[in-house]
Amino acid sequence: MLRSSQPLTGPNRKRCHEDEMLLGTVLDEGERGFIIDTRSAQAAKQARMTGGGTEPKSSYPQWKRLHRPLERGRPLQESFIKLVEACNDASLGMDRWLSRLESCRWLSHVKAALSTACLAAQCVDREEASVLVHGAEGMDTTLLVTALAQVILDPACRTLVGFQGLLEREWIEAGHPFHLRCARSAYSHARLKQEAPLFLLFLDCVWQLSRQFPFSLEFGEGLLLTLFDNAYASDYGTFLCNNEKERQVAGRWGQQLKESTHSLWAWLNQPEEKKKYLNPLYSHNPLVIWPSVEPQSIQLWQGLFFRWIRSSQYLDEARAEMQRLVEGN
Repeated sequence: MLRSSQPLTGPNRKRCHEDEMLLGTVLDEGERGFIIDTRSAQAAKQARMTGGGTEPKSSYPQWKRLHRPLERGRPLQESFIKLVEACNDASLGMDRWLSRLESCRWLSHVKAALSTACLAAQCVDREEASVLVHGAEGMDTTLLVTALAQVILDPACRTLVGFQGLLEREWIEAGHPFHLRCARSAYSHARLKQEAPLFLLFLDCVWQLSRQFPFSLEFGEGLLLTLFDNAYASDYGTFLCNNEKERQVAGRWGQQLKESTHSLWAWLNQPEEKKKYLNPLYSHNPLVIWPSVEPQSIQLWQGLFFRWIRSSQYLDEARAEMQRLVEGN
């Protein structure tokens, strides 16, 4: 599985022979690969006017391009805001609540992300084909798809340490601009142009996987909530800045940011802290986990979106009891 930004073909349909050779070396003679573009065909075509575009079929004869549009930017942020507003409106009756939930379209974004990740995973697992995933800059929906596909495919990514490595590799080192995307929360009145909850959407999708496969992920909901909190406001340097270059120059006294701040991973992996985030029902599953993306299977992440209006006491007590029973056996 590969990921990249869009090719810069532009309105004159420029070619990049180095790119063509690179993708050509991925496939043996007679093999076919898939390019999953997370933009609509129309959006990809319009991008040519500003220097971007798509891979010309004639230049990549062994690759088949598939368009699976995923929302990002302002539409996704507005969806998040509408959902939070609906969740905090205690005056809603049942019909009005369901209408507000549908109109915000957050669950539709979750379904679309999981569907596209499943497509990428199927190309790798069932077609035994190489896959290139890209959108525009390759720092948002591209990372969403590749990271989710790896959780679906690879049992190592479903362990606590493996999941941390996945986040480091697919989100932090790959340059997801956390500072821009998570500058405010849904409660803020500011509407910043580049803000979008892509990382939250990823965490929500992972929560959907953990709910459908309760024994297959070594970590529980508590880890996902902690990651959400630290993406927006953190005492650690892990999610600071927008890319590795910024982290190299943002440190103090000539040090890189990693050297002048504490790591969230080091804190999470302390024995006493680690116990809080482990799933007591976990059992290693070497198989691929294929989630259902039917509308009936996608549920609202109540542990996150209702966490400020509903006590978690009973859930905490239930988890503690599960832990006690597992340790007793």
